[in-house]
Amino acid sequence: MSRVGKKPIPLPQGVAVAVGPDAVEVKGPRGTLTQPLPPGVRVEAAGDQLLVHPAREDASLAKFHGLGRSLVANAVHGVSQGFRKELDIVGIGYRAEHTGKHVVFALGYSHPIEFDIPADVEIAVDKQTHITVSGIDRQRVGQVAADIRALRKPDPYKQKGVRYTGEVLKKKVGKTGA
Repeated sequence: MSRVGKKPIPLPQGVAVAVGPDAVEVKGPRGTLTQPLPPGVRVEAAGDQLLVHPAREDASLAKFHGLGRSLVANAVHGVSQGFRKELDIVGIGYRAEHTGKHVVFALGYSHPIEFDIPADVEIAVDKQTHITVSGIDRQRVGQVAADIRALRKPDPYKQKGVRYTGEVLKKKVGKTGA
């Protein structure tokens, strides 16, 4: 059995869970998420916590056991506290501006880049060079942050571009004239 899958999932105050045969619906103060379960995994509510069990004793189900527990735990954490990713824009003249349902980036290209904000994710722009992506779905928040980072990945030579806050880049040495 999976070590991760054996851990119970504590339910915070104000979170309600409806367990179905192939999905778990989690309602909390920040919203509602429906998390489909991987095959061979079942979830049961036991008081103020959730327990995840494999449907049958089979070594091939151990990976799904841990995965199912992690997905449900992420849904519980998302509806109670939410998830956030922070990005920094580094470079002279590089900036972002929040305009309605779009974020407009100036990233050194010949044209500004308009990025549409998805309905289930919130994006805040601080100081034109700091972006915060937040929401209740961990996968969605991470994907939107990765899409923003992909607009101008950090350059290994000059260290310019969009990077995660705290991301450490290995600087490459340029060619020498000798």
